[in-house]
This record gives sequence, C-alpha cells and structure tokens, in this order.
Amino acid sequence: MGQKINPLGFRLGTTQSHHSFWFAKPKDFSMGLQEDEKIRNCIKNYVKKKKRISSGFEGIAYMEIQKRIDLIQVIIYIGFPNLLIEGRTRGVEELQMNVQKEFHRRLNITITRIEKPYGQPNILAEYIALQLKNRVSFRKAMKKAIELTEQTGTKGIQVQVAGRIDGKEIARVEWIREGRVPLQTIHAKIDHCSHTIRTIYGVLGIKIWIFVNQE
Repeated sequence: MGQKINPLGFRLGTTQSHHSFWFAKPKDFSMGLQEDEKIRNCIKNYVKKKKRISSGFEGIAYMEIQKRIDLIQVIIYIGFPNLLIEGRTRGVEELQMNVQKEFHRRLNITITRIEKPYGQPNILAEYIALQLKNRVSFRKAMKKAIELTEQTGTKGIQVQVAGRIDGKEIARVEWIREGRVPLQTIHAKIDHCSHTIRTIYGVLGIKIWIFVNQE
C-alpha cells in the first residue's frame, strides 16, 4: 500500500506519448538522456535571463525533442507571448545560436503556441509559484489557479503544496481537489507536473494533476 507512480509514465502508450523521440544503442542511452536534459535546461535558462521582470512567466508548457543522425529538432510549446514570440525570428535565432554552442550536431528550434495555457500543469505551477513568492496566501493562490483551469473546460484538477507553508516551523502538505481526478484509470488522460520553488523560508514543492478527458 501507499506505492506512488508517475501518472505520465503509468499511461505511456495509451493516452500519453514520449516527449523525446530517438533511438540509441544501450551503451549510448544514458548519454542521449543527459543530452535531452541539457537541451531543456539551456532553453529554460535562456528564457529566464531574457524574460521581462514584470511578467515573471516562462510560459513553457513542455518541449518535444526529435533526434536524427545530423539534426536535433526541438519543438517548444508555449502558452504566453514572451520574448521568444515578441522577437519573432530574431528571438528564435538568438536562442538557437545560444543552445547550439553546447552541442556538436545541428540544432533546429521551432515554437508552437498553445490555445489554453491554463490547462497546462507546468504553466499553472509557475503561476502558483509566482503568487507564493509575492507572499500571497497559499489557499488563495491554489483556489485562483483552480478557477483559471476550470475556464479551459477540464473535468477535474488537484493541486498540492508541501513544505514550510507560510513560514511555519513544521513542514506540512496541503491540497485541494475540484471535480474528478481518477489516477487509477489508465484510459483517463491525466496531465501532471512537479515544480519546486525557493522561498525565504525554504523550498516548497508544488504538484498538479489535471483530468483532461477519458478515451
């Protein structure tokens, strides 16, 4: 009892698909995995440096990586028009050149806009993290996030915050659920993310589960 499993890994091949598409020999697999992580970190670090201070949002929902023999194709799915969109091709080219320095193969980056950004758990977790950094009450931030998600037509959402909430001496876990979130049903499409945020009291963890639909 009490065994936990990642909702995305649990549903691979049914309602979820991989965010990385490539093949490698068993001895080269770990190298490819590290390369994927390095690409994602380079892009996130670039966006953090270039984003406007007032917005506070990275706005990246997720990234897909497709590898060929001589080319790495990266598709960035974003929810809000940040510097990558405002600069149009110039911003994308600058990002591409910045990331290309770290890798030997040719890199191509494209950007796709998401229609309903608050239906994406990563963007929602960023929103909650920004509110907590601005000393907003965690319950107020969680309820507002749920309201924003309900407007996108999702069937259910669960938000969990853990750590020294509001600077209390003892760490605890607080969560709110609205609608249905059937985690044990494989055919239920669940979007999930884990996000960490550094506050003056310590590190808080945010987890979000969104029930999109059922096949």
